[in-house]
Amino acid sequence: MTARYPAASQVLTRRSAIALCGSAAASVAFAPGLASAKDEGFRFGLTPVFLSNDLELLAALRAYLSEATGHPVELVSRRTYQEITALLVAGQLHAAWICGYPYVQFKSELDLVATPSWHGKPLYQSYLIAAPDRPANQWQDLKGDIHAFSDPDSNSGFLVTRALLAENGLKPEGLFARTFYTYGHRNVIRAVASGLAQSGSVDGYVWDVMREMEPGLVGRTRIVRRSEWLGFPPVASPKALAGDPRIARLKQALTTMDRHEEGRKVLALLKLDGFLATEPALFDTIAAKVDAVRRFG
Repeated sequence: MTARYPAASQVLTRRSAIALCGSAAASVAFAPGLASAKDEGFRFGLTPVFLSNDLELLAALRAYLSEATGHPVELVSRRTYQEITALLVAGQLHAAWICGYPYVQFKSELDLVATPSWHGKPLYQSYLIAAPDRPANQWQDLKGDIHAFSDPDSNSGFLVTRALLAENGLKPEGLFARTFYTYGHRNVIRAVASGLAQSGSVDGYVWDVMREMEPGLVGRTRIVRRSEWLGFPPVASPKALAGDPRIARLKQALTTMDRHEEGRKVLALLKLDGFLATEPALFDTIAAKVDAVRRFG
């Protein structure tokens, strides 16, 4: 069940993104009939970096954004990061909450709208986790594991670990016996907690928040390694929509969310402080990891 890793040079291109759009558009979770972003309404994409598929949270987010932007908002969800990125780059979404890894890959085609603030900063970490009784004090102790990754386009759930190994002259198959993708950070935690995997790569924000919400589950895992602080998964929009007043209203809605009662309800559900206007340089550390993996091959 060893995962097949994309070659370092095999990143999602605009051509493949547009091709993928054809199949991706057939499975809209919250916005049937997806069409061009030039149409009326506002299409906002959510990737598996999103903490939960909780209906209360989705309803609150949609209601707040619709009210704050003055446009009816449709939430578009997919199983993988690649599908949402494809729709965004192809111009079939106005904006999406994506991951820092695909943002770096498509930096020339995407604009930052806003970045979440967590514990006062637009930063988070990637965790390597294992079972509580596992005798592992450093990442090298995970040798021979069955390891769970979140998504091949996830920074915290894949890239950080792959870059760590590349910097030490290894590929995932050089450390782990087998690997697989769970397509969700929650699922990485569940895989390790249940013993389906012996270790996993997971978003530290998700692990910390789930520790509050589901302590029984998360208590069956522990952190072996924390990465350095990295740019939090941002909200981005296509450069083709630069200057579009709807994007400006979205940015205003996000960066002032903590000033509105309905916005504060959404932030409370997300366990976030708010959203900040940030610069692309925030994601330079992630870009360096992409380069490290590319150089290693």
